[in-house]
Amino acid sequence: MSTRYHAIVIGGGHNGLVCAAYLARAGRRTLVLERRPRVGGAAVSEEVFPGFKFSVFSYVVSLLRPEIVRELELPRHGLHILPLESTLTPLPNGDYLASWADHDRNRRELYRHSPRDAEAYDDFGRLMHHMAMAVKPILGMIPPDPTSLRPSDLRGLLRLRRHFAALGEERLYALYKLMTMSSADFLDEWFESEPLKATKSASGIIGTFLGPRSPGTAYVLLHHYVGEIDGVFRAWGFAKGGTGAISEAIASAARGFGAEIRVDAPVAKVLVRDGRGYGVALENGDEILADVVVSGLDPRRTFLELLEPRALPDELVEAVRRYRFRGSSGKVNLALSELPNFTCLPGAGAHLRGAISISPSVAYLERAYEDAKYGEFSRRPYLDVMLPSMIDPGMAPPGKHVMSIFVQYAPYHVNGGWTDASRDAFGDAVIDTLAEYAPNLRSTIIHRQVLTPLDIERATGLSEGNIFQGELALQQLFFLRPAPAWAQYRTPVENVYQCGAGTHPGGGIMGASGRLAALRILSDRGGNQRGTAA
Repeated sequence: MSTRYHAIVIGGGHNGLVCAAYLARAGRRTLVLERRPRVGGAAVSEEVFPGFKFSVFSYVVSLLRPEIVRELELPRHGLHILPLESTLTPLPNGDYLASWADHDRNRRELYRHSPRDAEAYDDFGRLMHHMAMAVKPILGMIPPDPTSLRPSDLRGLLRLRRHFAALGEERLYALYKLMTMSSADFLDEWFESEPLKATKSASGIIGTFLGPRSPGTAYVLLHHYVGEIDGVFRAWGFAKGGTGAISEAIASAARGFGAEIRVDAPVAKVLVRDGRGYGVALENGDEILADVVVSGLDPRRTFLELLEPRALPDELVEAVRRYRFRGSSGKVNLALSELPNFTCLPGAGAHLRGAISISPSVAYLERAYEDAKYGEFSRRPYLDVMLPSMIDPGMAPPGKHVMSIFVQYAPYHVNGGWTDASRDAFGDAVIDTLAEYAPNLRSTIIHRQVLTPLDIERATGLSEGNIFQGELALQQLFFLRPAPAWAQYRTPVENVYQCGAGTHPGGGIMGASGRLAALRILSDRGGNQRGTAA
């Protein structure tokens, strides 16, 4: 007689693992099925080259919700976040802009570039803190349906109204600006230094097919400001052992609550009878039964592949087909024989233990976007660079280093399609760009791994290689994510739910989608929630 589970979670990405952990914590017999040999999805650590360990896709942590860390006791399961305390922006003239954790040192650095910006910076920081606080409760909220008259939705809408009314007129206007403006235009209202505006506006283009002057990117900037570590907003960190260590800690917590996790177990489809899901069929033909099936896959794979589109409402199918992925990010991982030597700050200083941003001006970023708009990868791209081995020496052999380079833009639909030749040319453009600021870089490279959006899609299953399971565009947020009337983690098929980043509140190593989906399931089915959706 086959085993029947209370819940099957499809996909062992971090959201699927979070969902499984909360379900198991509530006493539900839960099974996670992951098609790859390891859990984590895009949040994985792998020894790509002998002795060199990389966070292959996702590479930093900030958005992971503190309530998840607390409720799942992740530090007890090995989670250790190491702070990133600086950002260095090298400039073409040999100068640099640096951001430091020390307030006085940071102020002196800003003053060196613009006394006006140094004076404005603290006020800007306070505003963004208030905006992050304004958005934070929404991250822990199941989106109410504004077209519904159900008491739960009406209560949710009333809570939202009270929340926004309590912000006050000035902060409400500021929030409206952040929801509608471009990141560059918003920052133009505060600062005059080009490197400062560019480096900050870069947070608004990460994972989007938009430029810094595109409306809506100010919200993506705010989305990244919501991240916090130990109660400090806009704090970025590196997980000891790489981002895979985050996934492993969540998996360990899930197992501790009784969840079962199987790898090398690809799911072919969700089993449905009379409009109800009752289990899954694996690609090898095995069938596993469950009361509830939860998909951690993105909306395209959930609704158009795991489920039969003909059995779904036409308007949902059309909405999913229109849902925008538009992967635009690539990744280059390097194994180095020695540290890069940046012309602007020679030697092995504290600047190599933080982020290095190749974003000298807003115009530079906009030109990088112009290449992508016309189907080419950026010849001079925006780069977000880290040296994880400077923070966690165990990532590389003694005396050697690993370098992580996140790249915008690399369009999924590149002219001529991605080939070995175009992948190599893309990797060369990244190295050439960075070598302008660190001339010894080429001679230090032992190995390199170049990942295009197509490579990311093939490895992780993320449609079009979009790291957020869909763009964080205004028409794809809150009660519209992934589609109107289906933003509360349910699907039209009874007993089948969604828990991936294609649902509210979206992407990044956040875990909120997985947690909220679990709370929705437990609420629907009368379970012990032990945690509430505010």
